[in-house]
Amino acid sequence: MMHKKFLLPLLGCALLGAAAISQAQTAPSTPAAPAAATATAAPERQAGFVKSVRGDVKLLSAAAAARNAVPGDALASVDRIVTGPDSSAAVVLRDDTTLVVGPSSRLDLKQFHFDATTHEGGLLVSLLRGSMRMITGLIGKTNPDAVRVETQTATIGIRGTDFIVQTDGQP
Repeated sequence: MMHKKFLLPLLGCALLGAAAISQAQTAPSTPAAPAAATATAAPERQAGFVKSVRGDVKLLSAAAAARNAVPGDALASVDRIVTGPDSSAAVVLRDDTTLVVGPSSRLDLKQFHFDATTHEGGLLVSLLRGSMRMITGLIGKTNPDAVRVETQTATIGIRGTDFIVQTDGQP
């Protein structure tokens, strides 16, 4: 019985992630970012962009300024993504890492740096609540030790390129 309690939400997150990834892959590769979103993160500080949004999704900057997320919004190297119930978001980072954040989730992008020439960089995300699916990009492929996912009870070092994390932690 305990396995069913765990597997059903995990399966739901996997299906949600697959749908968001499918939608992300069929969308045009160059986002039409609004001018206000582009101004929020300078190109050297921009970690990526919001690929798709479903429901109530907010982005919080390091200065704690909250804004509603829309496809094409710039994502800074240190941002928080908060999803409401029945909501989700897919973001793509500059190294082509894809993060799909599930319903009722809170995810901090704590650190992101990437050199497009050498493919060196680092990624640290903290899942405070909810679920997340990650498909690693160039950083994870060239240096898996440089990609880390934290939860309130564990730090995960990646060994694969596609995985799901779920936590019930309270922020």
